Amino acid sequence: MKRIVLFMVMVSMVYIASYAQKAAEGTKVLVAYFSATGNTEKAAQQVASIVSGDLHKIQPEKSYTSADLNWRDKSSRSSVEMDDPTSRPAIIDDLKNLAEYDTVYLGFPIWWNQAPRLINTFLEKYNLSGKTVIPFATSGSSSISNAESELRKAYPNVNWQKGKLMNGVTEEDIKNWTKK
Repeated sequence: MKRIVLFMVMVSMVYIASYAQKAAEGTKVLVAYFSATGNTEKAAQQVASIVSGDLHKIQPEKSYTSADLNWRDKSSRSSVEMDDPTSRPAIIDDLKNLAEYDTVYLGFPIWWNQAPRLINTFLEKYNLSGKTVIPFATSGSSSISNAESELRKAYPNVNWQKGKLMNGVTEEDIKNWTKK
């Protein structure tokens, strides 16, 4: 009987030590973002600083020029991509350690009331199923709600959390948002 009790105490101690170690380590956070003009990059840097996350810039294989981003031109690269729901612009494949992260903040500009197709490329190249993903965006006039809704629909195996539009937010706003 003493052996059984001793065994149970040892197992409990190992479990508690393992749990305490994981709690002390915390979750590892990645802040992945695509920024065409620099606005989303600034927001990503703020988020990464506040959540102590690692930054990863999602880069297209071919950079976007200002002509590519001309939303008034229906033949511009971004207009053509956004007009085609199956478009998946190529990205530079340089994220080697995604498995290390439990939580991913995912930043992007809003294009045509959605996430750029480049974000779909990222989500499909790096399987985020089961990970907690928290979107954030910058926009000239749109909210993030439609982009969030579309991403949730397209990638239902991701543990999506409520996103935030980062236009004009303060450090305090970001702190309050990331605590939730």
